[in-house]
Amino acid sequence: MSINYGHLSSVIIKQCFGVTVQKVTDCLFDAISRSLLNIVKSTKLTRREVTNALAVLIKFQLVTFKPSNLNPTIAEYSIRRDEILYILRYSRYVHLAQTKYGTIGASIVEELLQSGSQTASHVILRCFSNTDNKDKLETYRDSLITMIGDNYLIKLPLLQQQEGEPDLIPKLHIEPYDVFIPPEIDLAAIQQLHSGQTVPLKDAGIFWQVNFARFHQDFRDTIMVSAIERKHGTSAGECFKYILKQMYERTDPWQKQSSNPFTFVEIKQAIEKKSNNLELMKYLDQYVMLIADDSLGFIRRIGEMGGGQYIVEMEHAFQELALACIENVITERFGSKASRIFRVIKMKKFIEQEEIQKEAMIPAKEAKLLAYNLFQEQFTQIKTIRKAGGGGTGPAKAFYLFHVKHKQVVKMLLDICFKALFNAITRSNYEKTENKRLIEKSQKLDSIVETMKERGESEEYIAEILETLTPPEREILEKVKARIKTLSNAELALDDTIFLLQMYLFHSSVLKYTTTKTK
Repeated sequence: MSINYGHLSSVIIKQCFGVTVQKVTDCLFDAISRSLLNIVKSTKLTRREVTNALAVLIKFQLVTFKPSNLNPTIAEYSIRRDEILYILRYSRYVHLAQTKYGTIGASIVEELLQSGSQTASHVILRCFSNTDNKDKLETYRDSLITMIGDNYLIKLPLLQQQEGEPDLIPKLHIEPYDVFIPPEIDLAAIQQLHSGQTVPLKDAGIFWQVNFARFHQDFRDTIMVSAIERKHGTSAGECFKYILKQMYERTDPWQKQSSNPFTFVEIKQAIEKKSNNLELMKYLDQYVMLIADDSLGFIRRIGEMGGGQYIVEMEHAFQELALACIENVITERFGSKASRIFRVIKMKKFIEQEEIQKEAMIPAKEAKLLAYNLFQEQFTQIKTIRKAGGGGTGPAKAFYLFHVKHKQVVKMLLDICFKALFNAITRSNYEKTENKRLIEKSQKLDSIVETMKERGESEEYIAEILETLTPPEREILEKVKARIKTLSNAELALDDTIFLLQMYLFHSSVLKYTTTKTK
């Protein structure tokens, strides 16, 4: 992990859990694993503070533990670096749950994200207690079970009982087939708890959390479907959506390079059963061929022209999307001519300086300047090939070939995104801290005005209360709100870019991405 990602992780943890947990996280980030005593010495925190911080991080599945290789009675703790970034996507997870399962689904996901992990009964109880509507407990239970069946929620490993060995490190284990089996939920007991009584629950000790891999699968699919829609229209996008669904019938969603084959007939049957798009049904074969023949290369035909079999090329698809992202960055920083030069170098694979200006049709001086700007900023590289027999005292003759190392460029862009995201979060926190008094005053006024409106107070009296916020204060507040909103939008855009680039690295077998297989 890069230094910039370490700084970003630190500020995310501090924002969510406070300074003490941040110190423990930073300590774990600097090493593969550490013991409790080692963390206490490194952070100079008390043992109690460190154990409380570790408990929080373990509850949110950000830290794992295992017996030490040197002493099996001592636990060593490791940070799950990749999953710290998921905290920034909490709003996206809730929004997706809202889209698929409505308000109840969103409240279940939000409760699990806020608590880290929880039993199903307590999730239902909390959601039922916090809501203003009068949905029945059965509705919450049915929504939760549906989300488990669709793999959006996942069961955590269970504690294995160790008789006669109370001092050993706790062991957690779960069979792969058991992670999506719904728990037994006693609604009568939940109702009694809601009424203030104390009763045992049937699913006590069985904890659930959000299955991030399933949400990321939907985010990944949305990126691909949106790319098809922008290029070929909504019907083509819908066609590709059904192609992905068909792929998941026989392929692990997180298989890296290519999917297992599926037939045109299977795609057609799925669309005829579930789609209402008559145009898609009528021209289905043409839409499938259009996607297969497209330069994006999302799917590839491996059979005869009149049907045959198809596979989804995940690696090629995200390579094209990542390169399109890189070209957009180059266009923004250096202009469209630099982007044209980058495309020429990418297409030719290896090319000399003199050939670049001819292929890109750009004046020699400008082409040379832009090509070396791209090289200086590490978007391109130069390979030197020396000619044989170049002896003597003169300069050695050599070819200098420009080329692109895709993965290296993507990693470099990822690091830039981490730094930009850290800067955006830091600046946003600074704006909130510097104008804390003004923001709190505005929020308090808004609350008072809402209460007055509910009581039916006169407009003149409400206007008089609002005037306590002076025009200069109101002007400053508007500017601060605009800056914070701009920074929030930048954070969302940066996270979208980070996700796309990470998907490319994962499908190119470079990045280890935390996944959980779905049924």
